[in-house]
Amino acid sequence: MPNFLGGIDYTWPFYAATVIGYFLGSIPVGLLLTKFAGRGDIRQIGSGSIGATNVLRTGSKKLAAVTLVLDALKGAVPVLVAEQLYGVDMAIMAAYGAILGHCFPLWLKFKGGKGVATALGIILAFSPLVAGLLAAVWLLVAVLFRYSSLAALAAAAAAPVVSYLIEGRHLTITISLIAGLILLRHHSNIGRLLRRQESKISFRKSSS
Repeated sequence: MPNFLGGIDYTWPFYAATVIGYFLGSIPVGLLLTKFAGRGDIRQIGSGSIGATNVLRTGSKKLAAVTLVLDALKGAVPVLVAEQLYGVDMAIMAAYGAILGHCFPLWLKFKGGKGVATALGIILAFSPLVAGLLAAVWLLVAVLFRYSSLAALAAAAAAPVVSYLIEGRHLTITISLIAGLILLRHHSNIGRLLRRQESKISFRKSSS
């Protein structure tokens, strides 16, 4: 991690990685895709989130799938580039920037998505095995209970444990912080789950 007490000659690349990660992460993919596809403003549908789950509520699985992939790439690309050019510490800063950008985009008055797909992309860039196991947790819970939010909460809760068992302490700190942010971003979903008012997801065919 950067030494923030050091000189600007040492610390500026870490700040730059965070800022670049933030601006990449803040691209509102779900909002742009649904508008271009004539599906209206995604913020006026369902939960109001700009993520893939809410895009699915427009009735288009294709748009939701594309949103999922692009949101994941927003996390993976800055991490992979930073790691290749400057190492893992720089990649960690880019990861923080990307997840914060997705959850709190400047362009949307800091009202963004829940961060699940972007977090998955970040973890995939650091450890494909950890990402694969967490994706399996999400899928299992989603299929059993048909609540996307519950699946995300389960995966986020499992993330620190899975990461520690596979990657050790260094990466687990970063993943734990990201998982904690995801849990916080789902506070309204937790309330709806407890009140049994949360919308379920459907695995049936829908329109394109």
